[in-house]
Amino acid sequence: MIASLRGTVLDVSLAAATIEVGGVGMSFQATPATLAGLRIGEEGFVHTELIVREDSLTLYGFADADERRCFQVLLGAKGVGAKLALAILAVHTPDALRTAVSGNDVAALKRVPGLGPKGAQRVIIDVADKLGPPTGSAPVPEPSTPEGEPNPDVVAALVQLGWNEATATRAVAAVEAELRAPLPVPELLRAALRQLGGGVRG
Repeated sequence: MIASLRGTVLDVSLAAATIEVGGVGMSFQATPATLAGLRIGEEGFVHTELIVREDSLTLYGFADADERRCFQVLLGAKGVGAKLALAILAVHTPDALRTAVSGNDVAALKRVPGLGPKGAQRVIIDVADKLGPPTGSAPVPEPSTPEGEPNPDVVAALVQLGWNEATATRAVAAVEAELRAPLPVPELLRAALRQLGGGVRG
């Protein structure tokens, strides 16, 4: 099993990245928040899970071991494949997922593209006793940026994921204006991606 990758980041796209390990480029799929933490030409590290199918081998990357564990648990839910499990973690952090499941919050899970009310309820039933309770370890908000200036780290992450700077700046500014409160970079990135709606980049 390939449990992790560490090496030079060769490529980062909206849904995947490639890290060179021992002269071999290893490609993996990951959430936008995980991908945003990688920089081309710099060293990157991800925890990984290899999914073996009859006709394919697909590697998935995660920012930390807890995210990978939640991915593994989600795969045990009826009707949840790797792509849907990754989509759930793209919308919800591990602790936000635990909170939604423990609170039977179907509405929160329905925000995941491709997950309807019945599917959301099924996920809650199937993983409720496996995820554990929320840890309460909410990320500390990032320092505020000067008024009127969108968070540059989130703008840079969106640019690296394929949007141009003007589009990225507008999306981050819109989210910050709507929320009116500082958020950790990964949470702000998720909100900006929802604002962009996965539309055409450019």
